[in-house]
Amino acid sequence: MFKDFRHHGRIVFLGSLVGGLLLTPGALATPEYYPIKATMEDQTITLTGRDLTIDQALRIARFGAKVQLSADAEQREADAYGLLLEAAAEGITIYRFNRGAGDQREVVTFTGDPMSPENKDKIAKRQLATFEAGARSGLGPEVGDEEIVRAMMVIRANTLTWASASPPVMQMLIDLLNNRITPVVQSRGTLGEADLAQIENLEATMVGKGDCYYRGVRMPAAQALKEAGLKPVAPFGADDDALDVTNAYATGQAVLLIADGKAALDWADLTYAIDLNGMNSSVTPLGKPVQDARPFASLNWDASRILNLIKGSYLFLDDPKRIIQDPESLRASSIRQGSAWKAWGALRDTVITQINSSDNNPAVRVGLSPSDSWELSTPQFMKFYVKGGKGSNGQHGYVVSNANWDPYPMSNDVEAFTNALANMDVAVTLRIDRFSSTFFTVDKPADIMPPTPTGYRPSGGGDYMPIDIWQEIQSMTAPLTPQGQAMPVEDLQAQTRIKLQHARKAVDVSMDLLAQDMLVGSYWLDVRKTQRADREFGPSPTAAWTAFRKVVPLDSTLRPDRPIGDVTAAWLKANPATNFYPAGEPDFPADRK
Repeated sequence: MFKDFRHHGRIVFLGSLVGGLLLTPGALATPEYYPIKATMEDQTITLTGRDLTIDQALRIARFGAKVQLSADAEQREADAYGLLLEAAAEGITIYRFNRGAGDQREVVTFTGDPMSPENKDKIAKRQLATFEAGARSGLGPEVGDEEIVRAMMVIRANTLTWASASPPVMQMLIDLLNNRITPVVQSRGTLGEADLAQIENLEATMVGKGDCYYRGVRMPAAQALKEAGLKPVAPFGADDDALDVTNAYATGQAVLLIADGKAALDWADLTYAIDLNGMNSSVTPLGKPVQDARPFASLNWDASRILNLIKGSYLFLDDPKRIIQDPESLRASSIRQGSAWKAWGALRDTVITQINSSDNNPAVRVGLSPSDSWELSTPQFMKFYVKGGKGSNGQHGYVVSNANWDPYPMSNDVEAFTNALANMDVAVTLRIDRFSSTFFTVDKPADIMPPTPTGYRPSGGGDYMPIDIWQEIQSMTAPLTPQGQAMPVEDLQAQTRIKLQHARKAVDVSMDLLAQDMLVGSYWLDVRKTQRADREFGPSPTAAWTAFRKVVPLDSTLRPDRPIGDVTAAWLKANPATNFYPAGEPDFPADRK
């Protein structure tokens, strides 16, 4: 499904104090930065606000595909902007437009038509000052991966079609993406509910303030705009509110998490198939009698997938040395992996809804009438009904306050996926260890394989490395305690930034663990093949094993003089498991009730 799953997953720290002296702004160390590989910049994806896919978002964020708005989306956004202006002209109270923000929410900022000469000048100056101030928003370290910022930008562009940004600001966001002008964004300053600081950094770039990266090269935003042939935008209306009341920073990272999480789960299924062959396992737990007895769709799906991966293997032939029952970590791996796929599927579905809807406050809905729902005709809602006039080209609708910036259920699903992944990883860790026991393997490699160099651990069994990796994964599994701190208006926080950092790190470290599993399982394929040359492992495990041996030869003297776990992990990340078997995504809605 995805062309490449490599990512850095790093947020890079700025240079520290030097010689005990405070750094002046001009003396700040240049942070390490990882630009994207724009291999798809010849593609253009149309944003409709309704049907953006994970794959499309990834092509834009990670591979530089360009974007354009559909005619319907462009008109919808322009209509919402017009309705906002008309609402103010009709005297409707609007948070962060003709009223202040936070504890200033009842303070009147202007009255009457926003397009009157007096109001127009006041609003324009206020908006420009707000955008310019965005260069000072947030707290480092800076985001070091271009793909994270681009993911934020494309999610905001798609969801902004449901909000009320002015058309020039909407177009500037598209232009920044298409020209690869990527703002310098600070990683902190969000409470996990409305990523204000990160979008404010983006706003600064739009008006030529602060720093950005132009095609991977850092420079002042004003210079980047000039080199790209763009002029700083002139924000108006409630553009600051329309842009920054969003969880696009978090949601963009969730998109990347889904892509990289799928890569890890695909490899988990394939290394499991390799392990089954290496252990000379009894494959009865995967069969129909067992699966029919417990019809969880996600578990049945994964068991069927593993069966197809090992179809044609010697495991389906009789072997008098095969034990009746493997260690639980092998028998239950399909259960743990199917459960992780279930959590992944729930997150995927939630994020797809999130990236194709509005989390903006206020909600601006063009075309709604009092007769469309019973509550809309009540006195409370009628206070926010826009009758329609010159500002909205006669269109009516509602402009109402809300809490749609609250990032649930996405925040819950991110954390659930992290925990499901860890529960899978413990099985991976233990099945690696079980290869060191002849109680399960029956055969000793030393009785089958030629002697190995002193100090060489061909199987990894009993090695410290998988346990060390597992301990690191364990540290990311504790759910964050729900927190609420009373601020002027808001009193809930979601910690989505931290949850996503845990989740993305857990995926990255899981790939390191799967690399250890690949080292162990592939060695045992060598053992079983040496034991009987006529043994088959199934097309997919054989293809992966053969390709892997070209990079990590069985003969340790031919291996690179680098940590072999790093070499293997890099190979897994550069070669999706679906290179070796048909791609596919699970779809088991009955199991997601």
